[in-house]
Amino acid sequence: MRDLGAGFGYLMKGQRWVSQHGKQFGMGLLPGLITLVLYAVALIGLALWGDDFVTWATPFADDWTSPWAGLFRGFLTAVLFALVLLLAVIAFTAVTLLIGQPFYESLSEKVDLAEGGHAPESGLPLWRELWVSARDSLRVLVRAALWGILLFALGFVPFVGQTVVPVIGFFVTGFFLTEELAAVALQRRSVELRERLALLRSRKGLAWGFGTPLAVAFLVPVVAVFLMPGAVAGATLMARDLLGESAPEPAPESGEPATH
Repeated sequence: MRDLGAGFGYLMKGQRWVSQHGKQFGMGLLPGLITLVLYAVALIGLALWGDDFVTWATPFADDWTSPWAGLFRGFLTAVLFALVLLLAVIAFTAVTLLIGQPFYESLSEKVDLAEGGHAPESGLPLWRELWVSARDSLRVLVRAALWGILLFALGFVPFVGQTVVPVIGFFVTGFFLTEELAAVALQRRSVELRERLALLRSRKGLAWGFGTPLAVAFLVPVVAVFLMPGAVAGATLMARDLLGESAPEPAPESGEPATH
């Protein structure tokens, strides 16, 4: 429970940090706005043609008597939309981070400098960082999709599928969302995806406390745009905690001996 609270605390600290650094906040909004436009087009398309896709995918229901075919296909359309939204929350973060890689790298470095006086660097050229980020994001999305398929199947279980499964879905989304955001700081420290996932699994409460409220908030696309800069800042603070990094001790006042 303590880690849940600590994770949420990092989310709030990140939002507070960017609110005190207006330039970083403003620059961090641009990638999210670009991604928002792309996603709006995709989701509108799904809303318009999602039921046609479900009808095409379920020809066996053509001969069902009314109203069962309509109810069945309507249910599948709703589940499909929910599954796409679950993946879209994670993919929104991945795409936004990819588009805004230079902006978010700079923001994360400034958080490191403010907290520890030193910002680690990966030493990789920008094209290589973009490649690593895209590759790792795809691997995370595959993992999230597998979870989504499992949750989709469990959605057919009476009562559990309508109550417990959606809650589990938000926690799963929150975990992977946290990984995507923390990767900005951890990649600069040369922490590979497998190590990042192991770190977060060792502190699941921290990851859930940070990512699950964010996953709920990200269901509102405009909110996601405004929370992204602070989410990157908060994830950087959390990454420092995961790796045991601490802020430098304040310099001793004149006349006081330095401690070692």
